[in-house]
Order: sequence, then C-alpha cells, then structure tokens
Amino acid sequence: MNRDYFLHESSYVDEPSEIGSGTKIWHFSHIMSGAVIGENCNLGQNVVISPDVRLGNNVKVQNNVSVYTGVVCEDNVFLGPSCVFTNVINPRSHISRRDDYKRTLVKEGASIGANATVVCGHTIGRYALIGAGAVVTRDVPDYGLIVGVPGRLAGWVCACGERLRFVSQTAVCAVCGLSYQLSDNEVTEVRE
Repeated sequence: MNRDYFLHESSYVDEPSEIGSGTKIWHFSHIMSGAVIGENCNLGQNVVISPDVRLGNNVKVQNNVSVYTGVVCEDNVFLGPSCVFTNVINPRSHISRRDDYKRTLVKEGASIGANATVVCGHTIGRYALIGAGAVVTRDVPDYGLIVGVPGRLAGWVCACGERLRFVSQTAVCAVCGLSYQLSDNEVTEVRE
C-alpha cells in the first residue's frame, strides 16, 4: 500500500479515513474510520482518534491523548500529554448517548497543556493557552490564558505563546513584537 505518511508498525488505521502527507503516527495508536487528519501532523504514542474527528494541518498530539467524536481541531493546534476531551455531558454506561455527542472546537494555533480536561460543547479560541491540569468548563476567548479548576481567565498570550502585558488597552509581545488591542474583554492582533 502506497502512502505518503508514516505509520508505526504497532499502530492501526481503520478505513475509510483520510491522513495527509507528511503526517507521523507513532507507537500503539489507533485512527478510527471516518477520521480526517491533515498534513504534517504528529501523533505521539498511545493516541486514539475516534470516528469523524477532524484534525487540521500541523496538529501536534502528544502521548496518551484520546480525541473523541465531536472534536474538531483547526490548523497548528497543540494537544499536550494526557490531555482529556469529553463528548457527553451526562454519561451513563447503561444508556447510549451516541446521539448526544457535543461538538468541541479548538481553533487555530490553540494549545492545551498536559493533563488538562476540556468538557465538551465549548470553543477554545485562536491561540488560546490552556494551562497544565486546567479544566475547561466554558468557551475560551482568542488569546486567552486559562488556569485552574474550574478554569478561569488568568490573562492573555501572544500567538507565539508568551504572556501579554496590557497598558492602556494595548500590548506588544516582548519576544516576537506582535501588537494587540484589548477591548470589551476581547483581544485582537493589530496589523499594520
């Protein structure tokens, strides 16, 4: 079988599924039927991608992550080691909830830290950063920094991941130089 992605011999890909060129799927992982994985993704050891999950291009999924049906990750998303997604609000083993799966959207460039939990039905904004161990229980704004249990907005981060310090509603990243505007608790990049 010709393929233009790497699949470790201990991993499985169920058909039909789509996997983009340059993607690497490492040890003991399972890609289930209906999954769509973009180009140049990297899926670490012991990763499960459930049916109908969508991963954009250049998504990094670290070890021990299960991405369940209902999750959509846009381009350049980072999923840290052992982070957790849910897809049902009120699970019961004796009641099938397959028709009740909630959609979770992780927008472009967002990062979810190690051991963080994302409760289903929420959107994580562009370039947001979810701290290690945080529990996401509501929508996260673009560039938002979420920490704690339950997760709370603790500040703002640049697209490069550095913390932003706003003065008079504006911030310039000390590392990469990008500029931002804060208005009505929303951050937008200022383009010249």
